[in-house]
Amino acid sequence: MTKRILRVLAGEAIWPPPIWLMRQAGRYLPEYRALRAQAGGFLSLCLTPELAAEVTLQPVRRFGMDAAILFSDIFVLSWALGQGIEYRDGEGPVLPPIRDAKALAGLDIGRVEKAVAPVLETVQRVRAAVGEAALIGFAGSPFTMACYMVQGTGSKDFAHARAMAYGNPDLFDRLIDLVTEATILYLAGQIAAGAEAVMLFDTWAGLLSPSQFARHVTAPTRRIVAALRAAHPGVPVIGFPRLAGVSVGAFARASGVQAVALDTSADPRAAGLLVDQGVVLQGNLDPLAVVAGGAALEGETRAVLEGFAGRAHIFNLGHGIVPQTPPEHVAALVAQVRAA
Repeated sequence: MTKRILRVLAGEAIWPPPIWLMRQAGRYLPEYRALRAQAGGFLSLCLTPELAAEVTLQPVRRFGMDAAILFSDIFVLSWALGQGIEYRDGEGPVLPPIRDAKALAGLDIGRVEKAVAPVLETVQRVRAAVGEAALIGFAGSPFTMACYMVQGTGSKDFAHARAMAYGNPDLFDRLIDLVTEATILYLAGQIAAGAEAVMLFDTWAGLLSPSQFARHVTAPTRRIVAALRAAHPGVPVIGFPRLAGVSVGAFARASGVQAVALDTSADPRAAGLLVDQGVVLQGNLDPLAVVAGGAALEGETRAVLEGFAGRAHIFNLGHGIVPQTPPEHVAALVAQVRAA
């Protein structure tokens, strides 16, 4: 029997909808924290297949999710290209910024295949053990990757990256092109290793003007989807252009993704009018409603279910689950969706 999420990604509306949660494997689970302590560092955890596979499977075992999302990090790819990274407590990832042609020349796509081999081994391990759940691979989308690679750290507005896109478009386009080709290589490797669907996370897409969005979000996604479809026909791609607003419809049509993940701010019915019926919608419960639990969680979950009713829909959050989330609230959420 075809797995429930794969049926939906093929266009079938299933009730109740299948459910998984962005960042479902991670810091809110005590079993994750115990394994991370063994690994000796976050990047080490991502690159140790035995441990990364176990982290990937933990929420599937605990909650019965319909999908396992590969446990890794978007910065594995920039690291694989040759950009350094350091994870600092209280700051998050810190990278040597790419601000000129010399720094860009230091990146090498030829390094990627060998560097990501441990991640692909993790995919193989999970696929062998995941059972009835589907395995979703992922990567950061080129624009969001470029934001961090140019800025060098997290930011509210990624001013350096956006300024480069306007002021030195040739250099920025070259960076986007390199990351796009590396992403194709990386995701194709994940699919070959056993990923049954893949997702592109464009967390900072909403920072862009419509013209820049079309150039740096939609166009690279279209290249990635086309390349993956040619190499691995039938494997769906989920796009997540966070905070895309009214651009989500044009993104869905032009990019060729099989599904669009919606952020918390998106109204399900309005999004349903913007995005063609043939495209699956995923989302979009507020992660903080899961933290709150109780009546607030029940009401928000009901609103999401009602908003997407009748549409091919995968129940998810509008952004990643947060560390302070009580696991029992996640269990209550899954139970409510299952009982819908």
